[in-house]
Amino acid sequence: MGRELQRLNGKSGGHCSDAANQEGECCMNKFAARITGKIVPAVPVPWSADGRIHRAAQESYVRYMASQDVGGVAVWAHTGRGLHLDRDTRLEVMRSWREGLSDGEVIIAGVGALPDDSLEESARIRKFEDDTMRMAEDAVELGADAFLVYAPVIYRDRPDQDEKVIEYHRRIAGLGVPIVLFYLYREAGGISYSPETLNQLMQIPETCAIKLATLDSVTTYQDVSRMLREKFPNVALITGEDRMLGYTIMRGGIAALIGMGSACTAPQVELMDAYFKGDAGRFIELSNQIDDFAELTFSRPLDRYVVRMLWALAIESVIPEDAVNDVLGLSVTAEEVRGIAAVMRRNGWI
Repeated sequence: MGRELQRLNGKSGGHCSDAANQEGECCMNKFAARITGKIVPAVPVPWSADGRIHRAAQESYVRYMASQDVGGVAVWAHTGRGLHLDRDTRLEVMRSWREGLSDGEVIIAGVGALPDDSLEESARIRKFEDDTMRMAEDAVELGADAFLVYAPVIYRDRPDQDEKVIEYHRRIAGLGVPIVLFYLYREAGGISYSPETLNQLMQIPETCAIKLATLDSVTTYQDVSRMLREKFPNVALITGEDRMLGYTIMRGGIAALIGMGSACTAPQVELMDAYFKGDAGRFIELSNQIDDFAELTFSRPLDRYVVRMLWALAIESVIPEDAVNDVLGLSVTAEEVRGIAAVMRRNGWI
């Protein structure tokens, strides 16, 4: 367990931009050191029935998360419906987190765009790229510490997909902010990057980490983790696997950037502590509990997991029930809510 910490804290060589290489430290070492051994919750937005931020719930939620021993939060990620919020709402969400967290806690901003299918192809691509850069520039202005780059699905299945994906990431990297690559399973709107594409992306100087969220492909997780270990030791592995949290930390994940961390955060923090402190018994116990929770919250239909996490927050009394509304208007059944409450109660979390 200590090998990952030793590797990350050492001043090994590697690809780092001059801007991120101040005082002789690689950007990956600086960024990874802030989140190693930590949960970085991807946070949802409590939403009112009239279609706006539930501000009282948002304030309560920020206070709750500020009291947890997390490495920071991921804002504007899938859990926060970042691509579906209008710009003013996105800015309000980011400000609330930047103001509510300590300076030592990182904010990772999701950056990307949604294709505008009303436009012809060249205009659609140009707007997609411009919208992404505007979102990234907003994040920088508001104090984001790193970008989580959404898979640019507008290029998916094109003959020049790999070339365009690499160019897209390089353009974002031009802002000089550490980048977390996002390998997301296709079912959730990602792109299955080829080994050759990953090789190129990891050589971008600002690439400091990769989040792996492969869902049902243990093989992919194993293959990419081996690639990092053998070829790119200066790129940190961050697990995005809610359903395989314990295993993927054992496989080399130095941190967990997961939507599940947005609620019932304390036991997930404790799981990370148990692993990095070598408490195998407690780690296994917590892994089993958290897996039970994940099976109910990260289940099909997968697009409703955000609502389930909001319900978990309401069950914890962090937010009121009238703030359990999804930006996309999705809902879950009363039976699902009872099941989530039951597993939380069985685990002793409420």
